[in-house]
Amino acid sequence: MNGSRSGRGRKIVLWRHGQTAWNLERRFQGSTDIELTEEGVGQARRAARLLASLRPDAVVASDLRRAAATAAELATVTGLTVAHDAALRETYAGAWQGLTHVEIVERYGEQYAAWKRGEPVRRGGGELETEVADRAAPVVLEHAEKLPADGTLVVVSHGGTIRTTIGRLLGLEAHHWEGLGGLTNCCWSVLGEGARGWRLLEHNAGTLPEPVLGDDD
Repeated sequence: MNGSRSGRGRKIVLWRHGQTAWNLERRFQGSTDIELTEEGVGQARRAARLLASLRPDAVVASDLRRAAATAAELATVTGLTVAHDAALRETYAGAWQGLTHVEIVERYGEQYAAWKRGEPVRRGGGELETEVADRAAPVVLEHAEKLPADGTLVVVSHGGTIRTTIGRLLGLEAHHWEGLGGLTNCCWSVLGEGARGWRLLEHNAGTLPEPVLGDDD
């Protein structure tokens, strides 16, 4: 990659979807297909104007409605066509999906604690975080490889999927991924292509500090 020698190179913006009703209820969404709230649409619209100033070259999004609708706001202001890929969906979490945070801690306390310790856990009988990275990270890299030198890719996805993808692209061991804090609705992280691979340039950017409401908190 031409830009890697200079430490500049391509950039990947990983953008979390806007607010949903289940976010507000602290209800685990996982791969359940939940729509944006009216506030979530407004968040996406405001963030899209900021991200458009980065002059992105391509946009790829999860096909779940909350991510697809968020990506559509960026498409509106940039004129770019959004590619959708199911591999960018949020972690499938089986029996956890639809439960509130309190219910998960009450019913699956040991499993929840083990996950927070960074142990490999199939939350609710679902996917391991490494399996999420196995499906999502290659899609992100595939689209990044198509960028021009110094180009920018926007990936519209979900908090857990973004965190595991960042961890994988940075080469961190899986038990360290929890060290990456969650993303607030419609905030993003930026990876830049440097001389030794991908580097985390920004994390949870795009807003004044707000609570993280989602599956990854």
